[in-house]
Amino acid sequence: METLFQIIAILLSYLIGAVPFGLFFSRLFSDVDVRSVGSGNIGATNVLRAAGKKAAVLTLLMDTMKGLIPVLIVKFVFQDDAITVLSGAAAILGHNFPVYLKFKGGKGVATSYGVVFAVAPWTGFICLLIWILTTYTWRYSSLSALVAFTCYLGLTFFAISPLSKPYGLLSLFIFGMIYFRHRENIKRLLSGTEPKIGKK
Repeated sequence: METLFQIIAILLSYLIGAVPFGLFFSRLFSDVDVRSVGSGNIGATNVLRAAGKKAAVLTLLMDTMKGLIPVLIVKFVFQDDAITVLSGAAAILGHNFPVYLKFKGGKGVATSYGVVFAVAPWTGFICLLIWILTTYTWRYSSLSALVAFTCYLGLTFFAISPLSKPYGLLSLFIFGMIYFRHRENIKRLLSGTEPKIGKK
């Protein structure tokens, strides 16, 4: 019976992660489908282009919460590192490949931050500071995410052996997913055509 509850918790984490807050807030504040603007992404950066700061801030907050809250609940209820990690991975996959939008979602940055804060608060705080510093310096949202989650992987490697612990495997998963979802951004960064934050 406990295994059934664990499976249900993981599925719920996915379904919560899949809620497209960016689409909701962009329509609420500007009556615009964020998928038709800019990169077509449902994350906060593109919502900023489509619907302005208020919609973007709310999207950023809620996308983070849908990674943070389910994982904290699963961590508290089951007290099982493996189930907690699977819950976090499910929430990120939900955002990136949401069943509600025919599996066409965002890049998972805010939701991944939420998951990291749930499983390793101090590491999440350090990565957030790195993200803020990188954003302030270069004003590229994609670059900030790439640098911050590279540091997350590095900090996890320093703390534990990633291949032998569930949280280490989670860091590898998040790192790989961030880079996979930002592969087009990486190409634009290298070519000098990546738009900066706030650029229409």
